[in-house]
Amino acid sequence: MLMNKKILIVDDDPRNIFALKLTLKARGYAVETCTMAQEALDMLKADAQFSVVLMDMMMPGIDGYEAVRIIRNTPEIKDIPIVAVTAQAMPEDRQKCIEVGADDYVSKPIDVDLLIMAIEKLS
Repeated sequence: MLMNKKILIVDDDPRNIFALKLTLKARGYAVETCTMAQEALDMLKADAQFSVVLMDMMMPGIDGYEAVRIIRNTPEIKDIPIVAVTAQAMPEDRQKCIEVGADDYVSKPIDVDLLIMAIEKLS
């Protein structure tokens, strides 16, 4: 089992959080969630033990792109692996996510096997 892997899900849609959290917990991950980028930044700074962040890129206020930039420019959390999660599925969207600092990219609707592979590769 993957007992030591803790994942932070950042998504403004509670239904996405609910589905992802159930799926990941069923596979043995510890999961924390939040619905806003600022909250995610605060959580990461308070607890550097997250293995991976799943970052929704389209959120109100600070969007995922800006949140990833902030994480990458914050020394104490800059090395946490980030998987961009977005409904924007064009090749240039993937490129944009990688350019701002995401380590990988998964499009919605999420293919759980692809997501698990991304998490395992990074953590």
